[in-house]
Amino acid sequence: METATAEAQTLRERKKAATADALHRAAMELAIERGLTEVTVEAIVDAAEVSRRTFSNYFANKEDALLHGERERLNRFLLALHNRPTSEPAWQAIRLSTRALFDAEGEPDPEWVAQSRLVRRHPSLTGQQLARHAAFEEDVAADLARRVGDPLRARLMAAAFTASLRVGTDIWLERRGEGSLSDQIDQMLATMGERFD
Repeated sequence: METATAEAQTLRERKKAATADALHRAAMELAIERGLTEVTVEAIVDAAEVSRRTFSNYFANKEDALLHGERERLNRFLLALHNRPTSEPAWQAIRLSTRALFDAEGEPDPEWVAQSRLVRRHPSLTGQQLARHAAFEEDVAADLARRVGDPLRARLMAAAFTASLRVGTDIWLERRGEGSLSDQIDQMLATMGERFD
């Protein structure tokens, strides 16, 4: 009986994740095609073939739907970091967690690149993204604190990590996706990591 219940919960969770991803993809495709200001929630639900009520169960607004993919990636990174051995040096845990995420998901596709450029052009998206990045940095710092035992050092490391991600991604985008984003970010992390060794 417990197994059947667990399987039902897992199936439900997969269906919910699939619905959220479908809404995100629809929002992204419409924003790329029409521009963010021309995208409405009604257009998103029509494209995803769900109801307005279903959309509201997952997202507060179109910006929330657009940033869903990034939120999910950040959450997967946090889980990977949390699952690293606590005996592992903190910066090594960050680098290996980052590499594991790229290994699992591969290099970003053109949709991700378009999203990044879209975020840069629209203040309503930028504000939400900055708020999420601040919360993510706090979560990283909390995990690092249990490794290094010094909350201030953990906060500095978390800030250095998020700065490395941002700068590495910016450079990669400026080069129009030349080379590997994972290698570009790892280079940033290696350089920054010299300060913490």
